[in-house]
Amino acid sequence: MDKQKISEIVSSQRTFFETGRTKDVAFRVEQLKALRKVIVENEKYIFDALKQDLDKPAFEAYGGDVAIVLNQIDYTLRHLRSWIKPQRVKTPLALFPASSRLYAEPYGVALIIGPWNFPVQLLLAPLVGAVAAGNCAVLKPSPLASHTSNLLEVLVGENFDPRYVTVVEGGAETAQALLEETFDYIFFTGGTATGRLIMAAAAKRLTPVTLELGGKNPCIVHSDAPLGYAARRIIWGKFFNAGQSCVAVDYLLVHKSIKRELLERMKQYIDAFYGRDPSESPDYARIINDAHFDRLSRLLDRGRILVGGKTDRQTRYIAPTIILDVAAGDAIMQDEIFGPLLPVIEYDDLSEAVSFVNARPKPLALYFFSRDTECRERVLRRTSSGGGCINDTVVHETATCLPFGGVGMSGIGKYHGKASFDTFSHKKSFLKGSSLIDFTLRYPPYNGKLKLFRKIF
Repeated sequence: MDKQKISEIVSSQRTFFETGRTKDVAFRVEQLKALRKVIVENEKYIFDALKQDLDKPAFEAYGGDVAIVLNQIDYTLRHLRSWIKPQRVKTPLALFPASSRLYAEPYGVALIIGPWNFPVQLLLAPLVGAVAAGNCAVLKPSPLASHTSNLLEVLVGENFDPRYVTVVEGGAETAQALLEETFDYIFFTGGTATGRLIMAAAAKRLTPVTLELGGKNPCIVHSDAPLGYAARRIIWGKFFNAGQSCVAVDYLLVHKSIKRELLERMKQYIDAFYGRDPSESPDYARIINDAHFDRLSRLLDRGRILVGGKTDRQTRYIAPTIILDVAAGDAIMQDEIFGPLLPVIEYDDLSEAVSFVNARPKPLALYFFSRDTECRERVLRRTSSGGGCINDTVVHETATCLPFGGVGMSGIGKYHGKASFDTFSHKKSFLKGSSLIDFTLRYPPYNGKLKLFRKIF
């Protein structure tokens, strides 16, 4: 899309926002219900598009893309009217008899840029927050998931006023043209490198941003871990969507005393989930494109493959793979893998594992398996991450009441549930003074007033 057309879209949305219509509570509720209806009625087409883009099983398409958005909508509809109400807060005694309130107001026109791995969820879940807060929104889906991008453009175009919500398709040039426009808020989900570019562009206009990035998410399995649960949940959390998830387990830190048994159980669960030949499984997705396939294939050069390792470029298939004898300096340990490769590193003492994690940028998620309460608290206190799970993987992202987001290199800001509403709302602080009483203490002349002034404050 050319720059002129993009400028016209942003201008028309700003004009529509200035009418005040998006701030009406009934309008917000109506639009959220409309979004829900669009998703439910077109579920089959969404599944088909995700199948074409990622060979995503219907179960994973529903669980990873559709269900999360529907849950966000339902939760928001239940609570929106209470969120919108002005929030009364305490006022200092020195300002008596004034009162203080916080007013949640929309920013205006928001730009939401989504990724390709969960192209429905990660574009529409932020939209729920933007709509709930009363904003207009321009949606930019990833061109890599082209079938889903095309479908979303059609569905949004047919069901929403483009002055209110619209989809702009295109590649890097389109994204650049969008970033040259003046938005009131930018919400981006994607890689850290692109996140830097988004933030740099936003900084030129001091536009607030949320950056949902990623990172190398560690999974620590301690000596007292429930190995059956750990193996099953690690395999599922790692190879869901063929590992193409920002919250997937990126590498495994396992205590040497249980390493052999854990790995054996993990091998068994790969067979149980995907069969002896996962390439024939209807429940295993494919890599998004050739470039990502080639990038992942190059990571197979180092270490010892315990299971998997098979690839087929024609179908973009990479088997669920566990890699041993990995060194901290190997390429697979440098950047987020974002694919079905799981490097395993053993440790002797929990402090060693914690130090290993802390020596690297803060991850989006951290997973820890242990029955010991003291060990759990130790890991929680001594590590920093966007979030995570104890004795589970990935599922914290689905908990509507848990704000989701990164820290440091893994992201800025949070969303989901009320956090989505808060993210797309400016909290305006106002104090209401009284005209009934006017204490003269604060007014000049100040002579003789300082002692009393100190006591009051």
